[in-house]
Amino acid sequence: MTPTDHTVAWEHPPTRRAWSKHLALNLLAIVGWLAVWGALLAVLVVFLSPGYTILVVPFLLYSFYRAFIQLFVIPVVLRMKRVLQVYPWQLFRDVPHGLTDRTDVVGRQYGWFEFPNPARSTEQLPLVFPRHWGVGWWHRRMAPRATPELKSQIGEVWLAGDPRFIGVIAAPSTDGARPRRFRFLHQQMGADGGRLSVAAWGATADDIERGRRAGVRPARP
Repeated sequence: MTPTDHTVAWEHPPTRRAWSKHLALNLLAIVGWLAVWGALLAVLVVFLSPGYTILVVPFLLYSFYRAFIQLFVIPVVLRMKRVLQVYPWQLFRDVPHGLTDRTDVVGRQYGWFEFPNPARSTEQLPLVFPRHWGVGWWHRRMAPRATPELKSQIGEVWLAGDPRFIGVIAAPSTDGARPRRFRFLHQQMGADGGRLSVAAWGATADDIERGRRAGVRPARP
């Protein structure tokens, strides 16, 4: 069965395995950066003279910063699971995207993709990366100067979600059998905390309730 044959993305076994791997790698990153921080601190205290402090401290601060950031990544990964348990995968080719800030989007934005409104297929809605964490892989492929080989890796993207609310985007593996590089995309257009009234985009009560089950707090119609 293809990924789109399932009622929700979480029913797709390769998706569950890919998400579990994604979570495990982020947990290992916390342990790894803390280990680096501890090792550097031990080297500084035990083996180096005070004169080397100025050389080691930047690496100490950076490793601590990376470990600290990872603490915020884990809740995001867990939220991805909620979205995958509610929405099915949709496969899109040649999705419009960019790295420049859009004037119709409020708040922080670190690149965007446009997807059709489920209620009106001719209407395109932008979803943005709301944080810079871990989007370097996507940015290198979204850049205007990216090589054709890199661009082809996001020629097809998988989306679980609703462009009127939220989505989890992924790139397909080389054989197209499983997702990789999970990242959150948020809807941040207009007012009311970054979202226009969902009623203006044709969202029904069922759409709103589905969004709530995925962890979204939609703006009031």
